[in-house]
Amino acid sequence: MLVIPKPPEILTETFPETVMTTLLQIHEPGETPALHEGEHDLAVGIDLGTTNSAVAISHDGRPEILPGEDGSFLVPSVAAYSEDTKALPLVGELARRALLEEPESVVSSIKRLMGRKAEDIKSLAGTLPFEPAVGQDGDEEGGMVRLKVRGRTLTPVEISADILRALKMRAETTLDHAVDRAVVTVPAYFDDAARTATRDAARLAGLEVLRLVNEPTAAALAYGLDKNAEGVFAVYDLGGGTFDVSLLRMEKGIFQVLATGGDAALGGDDFDHAIAEYFLAQRTEGNSSHALTRTEVKTALMSARLAKECLSSAQDGEWVIDTDGATTHHRLDRETYESLIVSFVERTTDICRHVIEDAGLAPEDVSGVVLVGGSTRVPLVRARVAELFGREPLADIDPDAVVALGAAIQAEALTIGSDSLLLDVTPLSLGIETMGKITEKVISRNTPIPVSKTQEFTTYQDGQTAMIIHVVQGEREMVSQNRSLARFELHGIPPMTAGAARVLVTFIIDADGLLTVSAREQTTGLEQHVEVKPSYGIREEDMARMLRESMEHAKSDMSERLLAEAQVDGERMLVALGAAFSADGDLCAEAERDHINRVVTHLRDAIAGADRDTIYARIAELDKVSCAFAERRMDRGIRKALEGKQVSELTEDDLSSGAGAGEDKKGDDIATAR
Repeated sequence: MLVIPKPPEILTETFPETVMTTLLQIHEPGETPALHEGEHDLAVGIDLGTTNSAVAISHDGRPEILPGEDGSFLVPSVAAYSEDTKALPLVGELARRALLEEPESVVSSIKRLMGRKAEDIKSLAGTLPFEPAVGQDGDEEGGMVRLKVRGRTLTPVEISADILRALKMRAETTLDHAVDRAVVTVPAYFDDAARTATRDAARLAGLEVLRLVNEPTAAALAYGLDKNAEGVFAVYDLGGGTFDVSLLRMEKGIFQVLATGGDAALGGDDFDHAIAEYFLAQRTEGNSSHALTRTEVKTALMSARLAKECLSSAQDGEWVIDTDGATTHHRLDRETYESLIVSFVERTTDICRHVIEDAGLAPEDVSGVVLVGGSTRVPLVRARVAELFGREPLADIDPDAVVALGAAIQAEALTIGSDSLLLDVTPLSLGIETMGKITEKVISRNTPIPVSKTQEFTTYQDGQTAMIIHVVQGEREMVSQNRSLARFELHGIPPMTAGAARVLVTFIIDADGLLTVSAREQTTGLEQHVEVKPSYGIREEDMARMLRESMEHAKSDMSERLLAEAQVDGERMLVALGAAFSADGDLCAEAERDHINRVVTHLRDAIAGADRDTIYARIAELDKVSCAFAERRMDRGIRKALEGKQVSELTEDDLSSGAGAGEDKKGDDIATAR
């Protein structure tokens, strides 16, 4: 059963806006690793990207990308697996080349599947560029998607770990030093499932994650905005598979994320898919019975990616798809290309507008726009961003490298120290279910993290000895309209009158954006907690949908909540009256009881309806007709408390117990009970 909060009892622990401290202080107690001296301070920054990844190191605030043996700075986020299941996979450029000869052995864009279910995988022309595994033993637990690759069954976490392992090896080779600690970046709109998956992948790769940092925040660090600028800046991050936009206020070494938004399933891959669909439609033109193979799909994607890159500078070109014994030629000019992708670009600018509104600002209030991600090289993207903000965006640093550079600066700060303070935010509200299946928000969206908030709840029924804590995420008023994150039970509550128990529920979000919830019964000190790790498979783009729906349905949601609250008040009064009749029914004459029961029936009918004014009218009527009975109960309670005692022996508890015998504890917020 559920819980209703006590608004006057809310306790909040978070960072005051004026606090000046170091990055080292931003962590949930026990989470940030201890600092060491000398060589052990070495930590790298890693941008685990959808299309390309990179690793960087920072010395004295000067970050640099670590190159490979061939001098390349970027590592394609591609892994190729051989038939030898014990052999390490090829990662990077060699794996990308294997697409031409053995496409069935190659996996790319795996970041898009972090925290996803099999049914969430986007197909291309009705065909997936990889084969999902179905019916695996672990499918039920968390529902994590699995892929079949060369006789292996692999999860996105395992494939990402292989990419991270290659980045770790690159760093160790270049630095000639063991590397086992890193700051890893994630899209700002990655939810708990995707963040947990990223941390798990790093652990598999032998890396301790000092911090998961949002990509826009890392980009701001790389530009040095925390030191050299004041005002509000937008970070527009369009990568291969994800889009984020964040507004950050820079002031005296502190920069705080004011608002963030995005779509974790929107990026340059969608541009590739649009071009590939265009090419494949030409390839099958006049032959509708032709069934595309995975080889054709992967080859079309490679050609599409080349076309996208070329058309960022050229006006037109021709590309060839040569596979499965058939060669086709495909021409594409920039105008046609832009018509294929314009809807995706407009989705990003729409999200930008919503984020600006969330922060209570206008585009002209933004001092500058930072571009992040290789997809921001597309001329149409830059033009639409400039049009929206009324200024040319900043693109001084390679957009493919800027996130890794910022991560390296953060890694140095977490090991050596820094005078800057990062204040990221949580993208969606978090709360618990209360009586009536109402969502009571404990931490609101766009709250700076890390943060800890505590709220007090109480019991709903007399003698209640347990409470179910149901943690939900979202902006809607009713639990069914939000997303369930976790449930746990608090047992051992002393049996007391409804509303007498005091249970403190604490939400803690650490600097990585991961949530822990605990519940503590104040009388006994009993406590339970849960680290909220939502099942892999939550669709991150649902976050944007949830925010949109919360605005569209705000009025109806509030009406539904108010009705539910009225129904809870009515039910609570009926429960209290039933308990009173059970205890002291002999004090109520038959005619009086019949009258009360008729009003009870009217109240039950009102609760079953949808008019809260009628419910409250019936509650008031029942309160009036049962008032005399309540007074007689109170008199009996007081006489019982005074029995055999001298006036000098009376205690406050004696008096309150008599007074409480007939009270309905209105105003207490109630937790559901078992």
